[in-house]
Amino acid sequence: MLSIIDKYILKRYLGTFIVMLLMFIPIGIVIDVSEKVNKMIENKVPFGQIASYYLDFTIYFANLLFPIFLFLSVIWFTSKLANNTEIIAILSSGISFSRFLRPYIIGATIVSLFALVMTIFLVPSASAGFKNFRYTYLNNSGREGMRENSDVFRQISKDEYIFVSNYQDVSKMAFNFSMEKFEGDKLKYKLIASRIKWNAKDSTYTLYNYNKRKVGAFGDIIEAGEVKDTVFKFDLEDLTPVIFIAETLPLNELNKFIDKERARGSSNINVYLVVLYKKYSIPVSAFILTIIAVAVSSMKRRGGMGTNLAIGIILAFAFVFLDKVFGVLAEKSSAPPLIAVWIPNIVFGILAIYLLRNAKR
Repeated sequence: MLSIIDKYILKRYLGTFIVMLLMFIPIGIVIDVSEKVNKMIENKVPFGQIASYYLDFTIYFANLLFPIFLFLSVIWFTSKLANNTEIIAILSSGISFSRFLRPYIIGATIVSLFALVMTIFLVPSASAGFKNFRYTYLNNSGREGMRENSDVFRQISKDEYIFVSNYQDVSKMAFNFSMEKFEGDKLKYKLIASRIKWNAKDSTYTLYNYNKRKVGAFGDIIEAGEVKDTVFKFDLEDLTPVIFIAETLPLNELNKFIDKERARGSSNINVYLVVLYKKYSIPVSAFILTIIAVAVSSMKRRGGMGTNLAIGIILAFAFVFLDKVFGVLAEKSSAPPLIAVWIPNIVFGILAIYLLRNAKR
């Protein structure tokens, strides 16, 4: 059962967080509009597309910066409680600091669950709309830049591998194509072509300047020609996924996609795993940042709220910096994505424990 003090703090917790979102999201939209308006006018973007983009932008932006918004909002209203000596009065009434934290933990739980639901159900769709709009209307490389289209290597079955040096989405054509089939560790055949084109009408491929070598026990059989229509089990678009595809997939589809890409030997598997693990690490950060914010701002300081906010801003950006650094490290190196994604929470979790102990004293 929540006491009057619990309800009072919880109301301030959630109310300040919502106000913080309502303050900063319009600022983010205004800044984005000022940067993109010339490009939108130049490309004659329909108003409906722009309105849809900024709806997706709101969800994407709120999810991206929600830890900072939460952290600053808790510091803001807790500092006000401390300056008004309300915290001293609460603790003087016999309530322990741990009991004082209870409404904050309840608030963090509500925000975390909301963030988790958004990350699983709303953010993927918003990310798809947000990214597609940017590549369609604002990015100089256009929709071609959306795909992983250079030096594409895939394992398409247990013993079959393909490689293309370049893929063009508009023409549905790949260059310097090669396909190898093995039986154990022995090569059975190798097919190469200067170009391969997908024909959507009849679901076939056209090979140009091709050469196929079948390896035999008593000699190789070579087939060559200028043009040949054939059928393969793979889909070129499936083999050259959109570079931000993981961000646009719901949780169950993301897990299936990762399993499929891992079987194919995708070089981007760490990128996809980072997206998956962040779906869980970001909601957990709400608890850690809440505890740090309370520990930092519950004491009345000489500099007042300004000092608490300055400390809060430094810590918030330190968290974002660690999150970005280790995220990129996991994507670009052999660092385990799970560990890299959770390091910011681990580091700040240790900091939260230390600050909480000092605050209790």
